[in-house]
Amino acid sequence: MNLSTTPRSLFLVAASCVLLPLESQAQSAALPQVSAGDTWRFAVYYTVPSTEPNRTWVIKSVGKERIEAAENGEPLTLTPELNVLDSPRHSESNPKALSFPLEVGKRWRYETDWLFKGKGSRGGVAVDVAVVGREMIRVPAGEFEAYRLEAKGELSGHSPSNTFYAGQTTTTYWYAPAVRAIVKSVHHNPYLGTTNVQLVDFKIR
Repeated sequence: MNLSTTPRSLFLVAASCVLLPLESQAQSAALPQVSAGDTWRFAVYYTVPSTEPNRTWVIKSVGKERIEAAENGEPLTLTPELNVLDSPRHSESNPKALSFPLEVGKRWRYETDWLFKGKGSRGGVAVDVAVVGREMIRVPAGEFEAYRLEAKGELSGHSPSNTFYAGQTTTTYWYAPAVRAIVKSVHHNPYLGTTNVQLVDFKIR
């Protein structure tokens, strides 16, 4: 009999088999650290799939309260958790699509006022977010292990012509810690349709 397979050794092997999945489940993603010069390029499309980058984010400076960046050369302001406060397209008072640390099973709710600059419409939305799993996701930039999040929002608002908005939004998105970014998102708005965003390439320190 090989002494390396004593009952005690067998117990340790069995215990490790039990503990490894638990340790895997316990893993979480910490607040990402970004630096000036970090760059992400995304392909944004609506009906026809595309891998051509048409949205570029570049970090300019990092502060305690906010991150100053650029989107396609125009001012972009992010929270330390990389949520968009202000962009060339829209602004929000309390964005919380990401809330660190991320771990499977985590849930939160947030309310935010929004302004859609293209049409001048504004309003509010209450959003429930859940981290539903960790999985491998492939996008044009590569394949990454990512947290899958699902969000449902109750939307209300109005346009400058006093057209009123009300309805539910849904978003599924994947945050990859290795990239420090949401690498893919599928957002449905009852008025704007479905918006798809995928990471095409990136440069981070």
